[in-house]
Amino acid sequence: MKHGHRGGSGRHFPPHGGVSEHPGSGRHGHHRAGRSGRFFDYGELRLLILAMLAERPRHGYELIKDIEERLGGAYSPSPGVIYPTLAWLDDMGYAAIEAEEGGRKRYRATAEGEAFLTANRAAVEGLIARISTPAPGMTDLVPAPVVRAMENLKLAMRLRLKRGPIDPAAAERIAATLDAAAQTVERSG
Repeated sequence: MKHGHRGGSGRHFPPHGGVSEHPGSGRHGHHRAGRSGRFFDYGELRLLILAMLAERPRHGYELIKDIEERLGGAYSPSPGVIYPTLAWLDDMGYAAIEAEEGGRKRYRATAEGEAFLTANRAAVEGLIARISTPAPGMTDLVPAPVVRAMENLKLAMRLRLKRGPIDPAAAERIAATLDAAAQTVERSG
């Protein structure tokens, strides 16, 4: 039996990680218009990740990208949220490492995790339905192609900065490109 696991047929996420019905009680979410001001109440992200692992095994990075895609780019959980959640699911016996490739662990739902999802089918279906329906005006506010392009820019900057300092000439070229893009955005109708 893993640490923190509860026995019996009524297995559930413990109160400190349970699916809460109280808006704003979570720590795994980030801001979103409507509802409680968070994407997920406490424990809901655990439930979503477990449901996704039941669909198919995934690496932590895949979960991040898949959640971001399901939410139309409006939210992307950080590695600091995903990896501790995977470790917790593993500790509870709901998920297990299926394979390790190049230092990356691929997790899958266990039989116990599948049973937990079955016992909590209504909560899982409600959560999936809620995140499948964008918040009012969300897709009108920032369309998915724009979110994707903004994420590409952030990634390009992070990758460039990993290579080392940016010399003054390169900084001027980058700034000019970004300024031109900003002007194009401002002029768009």
